[in-house]
Amino acid sequence: MPSRRSRAKPKLALQWSRPGLFAGGDEVGRGPLAGPVVAAAVILDDLQRIKGLRDSKALGPVTRTRLAAEIRAKALCVCVAQASAEEIDRLNILQATLLAMQRAIAGLRLVPAFVLVDGNRLPALKMPVEGVVKGDAKVAAIAAASIVAKVFRDELLTELHGLHPVYGFAGHKGYPTPEHLAALRAHGACTEHRRSFAPVAAVVGNGAAA
Repeated sequence: MPSRRSRAKPKLALQWSRPGLFAGGDEVGRGPLAGPVVAAAVILDDLQRIKGLRDSKALGPVTRTRLAAEIRAKALCVCVAQASAEEIDRLNILQATLLAMQRAIAGLRLVPAFVLVDGNRLPALKMPVEGVVKGDAKVAAIAAASIVAKVFRDELLTELHGLHPVYGFAGHKGYPTPEHLAALRAHGACTEHRRSFAPVAAVVGNGAAA
């Protein structure tokens, strides 16, 4: 019986046989109660290898920040895009995530021949696109996109902390930690909270909105 690793290889091998540049895409921020969902698209340069690329969640913040800078310096092109909290509430989180990915791909300086994205939900694009489950652990360009998106969003939430320090965004980055939930109950929701998410909707429904 083949191992999990050997079963994954044929699918990925097919991608490398396609001609032309390909972009890797990934997103961060689907689970938080506040802030945008952020997507990144990266076309790596085969002549400038970057060591240590892997799923951003497996890296510490210092390493992520260093790698994000190296990716931006060495990749052929990088684009980061987002969908706002308002768009998330209006479209739903899945559609907003796909919209952010579309924006990231469309914003690349070079047009890729095809795109690989993490997971199995695919944005509608002008070029062929394929999802790779756990792609940030299998495809370097997807891992690079994961890192760039994570660092970018963390910086956004740190800036948001400066505007709304009572919520502690710099620490939890908008995720529903006990600290964040307690701040929501105490201070209500701010403009960057996702009102379609149940913990925020409960607070807003009680008339507590900042």
